Amino acid sequence: MGIEPTEPEVPDDAVGRRVFCGAERATVRYVGPVPPTEGLWLGVEWDDPGRGKHDGSHDGVQYFTCRHAAGGSFVRPGKVSFGLDYLTAVRQVYGNDTEKLLSDEVSTMFKKKPIQERSLQSLTTVLLGDSQVNGPGSDGEIRKTTPDVKWLDMCRSLLSCWEDVSTITGQLEGLEGLQLSNNILRLPSDPSSLCRSFCSLKVLSLISCDLTWPQILECAPMWPQLEDLCVEENNITELRRPDGVLQNVTNLSLSRNPLVQETVVDLSALPRLKQLNLSQCGLSLITFHDAAPGSQTHMFPELEEVNLNDNNISEWCVVDELAKLGSLMKLSCRGNRLTSDDGNRKTADQMLIAKLGQLVVLNNCQIHREERRGAELDYIKMFGGEWLKAGGRSQTSNQFTSQHPRYLSLIDKYGAPDEGELKKPASFALKNQLLKITFLFPEDAERTPVQKTVPASMLVQKVKGLLQRLLKVPVTDLRLTYCTPKKLGTEFELDSDMKPLQFYSIEEGDQVLVRWS
Repeated sequence: MGIEPTEPEVPDDAVGRRVFCGAERATVRYVGPVPPTEGLWLGVEWDDPGRGKHDGSHDGVQYFTCRHAAGGSFVRPGKVSFGLDYLTAVRQVYGNDTEKLLSDEVSTMFKKKPIQERSLQSLTTVLLGDSQVNGPGSDGEIRKTTPDVKWLDMCRSLLSCWEDVSTITGQLEGLEGLQLSNNILRLPSDPSSLCRSFCSLKVLSLISCDLTWPQILECAPMWPQLEDLCVEENNITELRRPDGVLQNVTNLSLSRNPLVQETVVDLSALPRLKQLNLSQCGLSLITFHDAAPGSQTHMFPELEEVNLNDNNISEWCVVDELAKLGSLMKLSCRGNRLTSDDGNRKTADQMLIAKLGQLVVLNNCQIHREERRGAELDYIKMFGGEWLKAGGRSQTSNQFTSQHPRYLSLIDKYGAPDEGELKKPASFALKNQLLKITFLFPEDAERTPVQKTVPASMLVQKVKGLLQRLLKVPVTDLRLTYCTPKKLGTEFELDSDMKPLQFYSIEEGDQVLVRWS
């Protein structure tokens, strides 16, 4: 008689545990039979709902529930891994030759500890990303084996809750940096009781952890010394004031969260905040209502660096609001639709420099003294005509000063423009508006790229007309995108026929990709 295969052992506390199945992670929601089939099944809710098949029901019986209507599956226990403890993972990653001993003389010196065990004690950085860590292992062994760890990476682990995390970090008394990105952790029942497990923590990364801002604030009492918090790509929408928590945070990244923009000012309750990343957050407006144009806000007194890349900012009033930040020195603002009248991106950068008098770095480039001087002088000339129409020095209108809060201070610095300086030759304006663009045809490998010089003010519709004559393809079949060397690998769609090229911030040397159906 053959030996019957035994059913894989399932932990008693399997429900709620994290598991690895195939190349995906999931949370166990049910353990038991699923008639009419025989044997034991695990009902799991996948991290990626696209991996699932149902909502936790079978033949009309609801065995468990999922957040997504098709985010669940039933799998056999033999198909999943419940992971391994921290120390086993460390030995797998950093060497598992535990049988090899030092020479007799050195063994005596180190109490006959294996080479690998002795070397683990000197680790200051432990990287266990994707190592399926599910808990600490034997009580107190982490403190003995890796006592000097200051930076720990456990991203994409199988840890189920913050209590599991704390049983590991509580044995690493010098831990300063913790990477927990791509984990789904149950919230702690009593966050304050766990703060001793994170008493030295200064840097915490929680990217893609399915967290809301209220949940982060609920967890925040665990991290009393935290200085750097990264919560990119979560479910953060409406922000709230972090009163009484996160008060030591100097660097906060909220990138790739769909923020309710009116609530951004609630972050001003972070008194030490110096760096704020709000890239790809869907922002179009930022307002500091406590300060008039040209004045300084009392909010964010320490804020030195702001990242607003790839938002929906198109109004220059947003830049005037940023000018109210008294400590702002570094700004990244790429990928927005702030344009100048001539459609030239360099001119728009000059306007940014002129409007933000304290700025020293724009889009990661140092602003040199001569560059600032040139930008400010050009700004005076650019809007000098409007200034004269608004009453000039004697009685400048409130409307003009609200749109150009720094203009009068720039005149005090450099002197007022005269009317002769304000008249620019038409040929110079035309030259600034001409763009040399290369048209590529990615779906027609045999067609040679075409280079054309066109006005920046040309409508996308007119560009399609030009291409129709060249390709003999109906305008309605053409689809245009463009790419720029400044952002390799990204295509931007020219999605409105009635918008000029300058609206899309296309620059000299950019490439337009032409496709048709």
